[in-house]
Order: sequence, then structure tokens, then C-alpha cells
Amino acid sequence: MISDYLLKYFPNLTAQQQQQFNRLPELYTFWNNQINVISRKDIDMLGERHVLHSLGIAKVMAFLPGENVLDVGTGGGFPGIPLAILFPETQFHLVDSIGKKIKVVQEVAKALGLKNVKASHQRAEQVDEKFDFVVSRAVTQLKDFYPWVRGKFNKQSKNKLPNGILYLKGGDLAQEIKESGLKVSQYHLKDYFAEEFFETKQVIYIKA
Repeated sequence: MISDYLLKYFPNLTAQQQQQFNRLPELYTFWNNQINVISRKDIDMLGERHVLHSLGIAKVMAFLPGENVLDVGTGGGFPGIPLAILFPETQFHLVDSIGKKIKVVQEVAKALGLKNVKASHQRAEQVDEKFDFVVSRAVTQLKDFYPWVRGKFNKQSKNKLPNGILYLKGGDLAQEIKESGLKVSQYHLKDYFAEEFFETKQVIYIKA
């Protein structure tokens, strides 16, 4: 049960959220057999490497009701789908340039009854809306990623961190951060999660 695993870190999950999280392995196994969105070896580790990893963002930032979040390069729906389950009153727009991946996102969101998820087959640069936060998971280098989303933020911030980017990355990021020329805050997921997988994983925050 994926929810048992998550309750250790998110003890306030409702019965509905637990049920939704518990359905993820079955849904992703089904869709992965038709459209490969997650590596075969990772599907068995879905809870740790995809769901809990995505929720690392929630340890840094709790999204508020009514906020709008853009997930760039969502692939099969990470980090957007787990975050949408955790924050049902926050609106999530998941985009990817590969159409078959967006089909998986749409089908998973529909099966879970997620009313706060919109999924579009488009590149980040084509999105013509404003958001409070942009989330993503290791899509590309920071110096390349930032120009895609610059200018897509609401001016007014309501949350504990000002509007900006929350980016899941792994490894030694010193050179990448330096090359980006951006001012970043680094949050190490090993401070929140005990599993070895998170030893080198981080959430990078960049103010809009």
C-alpha cells in the first residue's frame, strides 16, 4: 500500500487521498505497458522514486487553495499528479511536448477524479497563462530552463515563499547553478526523507 509508505511523512492524508495514492501503481503499470513513460525498473519503485520524490516539493512549499501551478515537462505526470492529490484546492497545469505522455496524464487524472488538473500537449514557452509557481523534475539545465518560464508568474505572492520555481534535481549542482547565474535556495531532501534514494536529491527554489 503506497499510502502506508506516505503516511510516515504526510500523516494528515485523508481517506480519499490515501485511496488515490494507492491506485497509482495499478494505473501506471497499466499505462506503462502501452506507452512507456516510466523506465521498467522504476515502475516497481514508483512509491519512492516518483511519488515521494514529487512530494519533496511539498516539504518545501505547501501550496494554497486557489494558487496556480505549472508543471513543465511533466512526462507521465510527475511531480504534478502527486502534488495535485496532496493539494486538491490548488490548480495544476501539466504540460509536455510529447503527446502520448500527456494522454497518460489525462487518463490517470480522470481515473483518480482529479478536478484540479489540466494537461496540455505543448511546450512551456507556448503556455499563455500566469502562475504562482512552476514545478519541474530534472527536465534540463537551469540556465536553459529559466528562459522558458521567465515572465509566466503572477506579480502578487500569497505564500510563505514568493512566487517562483521549485525544481527537483539530483547530484552535485554547484557547476550548474554557477553557470545559470541565478540566485537559488537549495533544500536537501535527505533532511526530510530517510531513504537512501534521497541522499543527493534536492529542491531548488528560484524566486520569480
